[in-house]
Amino acid sequence: MRDPYIILGVSKSAAADEIKKAFRRLAKKYHPDQNTNDPKAQEKFAEASAAYEILGDEKKRGQFDRGEIDAEGKPRGFEGFGGGQGGFRRGGAGAGGPGFEHFEFDMGGAGPFGRGGGGRAGGFDASDIFADLFGGARGAKSRAPQRGQDVSETFTISLADAAHGSSARVTLPNGKKLDVAIPAGMEDGKQIRLKGQGLPGQGGGPAGDAMITVKIAKHPYFRVEGRDLRLDLPLTLYEAVLGGTVEVPTLAGKVEMSVPPGSNGGRTMRLRGKGLPAGDGKTAGDLLVTLRVLLPDGAAPDLEDLMRKWRDERPYAPRKDLA
Repeated sequence: MRDPYIILGVSKSAAADEIKKAFRRLAKKYHPDQNTNDPKAQEKFAEASAAYEILGDEKKRGQFDRGEIDAEGKPRGFEGFGGGQGGFRRGGAGAGGPGFEHFEFDMGGAGPFGRGGGGRAGGFDASDIFADLFGGARGAKSRAPQRGQDVSETFTISLADAAHGSSARVTLPNGKKLDVAIPAGMEDGKQIRLKGQGLPGQGGGPAGDAMITVKIAKHPYFRVEGRDLRLDLPLTLYEAVLGGTVEVPTLAGKVEMSVPPGSNGGRTMRLRGKGLPAGDGKTAGDLLVTLRVLLPDGAAPDLEDLMRKWRDERPYAPRKDLA
């Protein structure tokens, strides 16, 4: 943990009132009740609370200034006091010296500030600050068990992974690294909820959840629309005029599709069940194939002659509806 003087933004010669005012300012700014959409507010609030636990108590401040305890309140040269990851934790009568009978603090556990039992028993007590900042009811609420905040993250997968299922490692805003299973048939923009992987709760409350938003990367020729896919399929001029059977790519390989004679460019044909596979009890999507007629590359004198003849002898008005 950082130096508590630096965290509160005060000098080592600061008076007790100055320290209290600095903590009030940070507590009001970062209190989780005031920052429900900021997942990092709880971490800053916990850090400020831990700093004030040291500097807000005259005896502990003196011990810190003399180098007898560190920034987490642990005696210097005696590591592991209290046991367990998270470092400093005391609670209940007889757990420590005067002033600890009703205070509990855990840098890595259930919350930044907890105070069980009624009334001040001496030593460090910040309940008056919270009552003043948020009112008596809110002060009581902040000490009650509260569920931790959710965290959110977005990551991108390939269309093939969305179709067939996969797994990916995600780093959450709280630093956790998780392997997330991607079910087959995953839709673009859908969320996966990971229970209990969010920020820790306060006062023994449950941890929040991690909300993972999945995006599908752009594909060279398929476009994703929900569970359907769209594809622009190039056709030769003679395939459009005469019709025929053409090969169409799908997520599961190529299939054959019949093109009716006289098909105009822009016509869309539907291949049922060839979109994203079924998932979560849903039906498979469709592949929507839009025909795009392409002229041959290079010079084609005979085609040009035919088109001039058509222009002179068989004119037609394809844009008459736009007049």
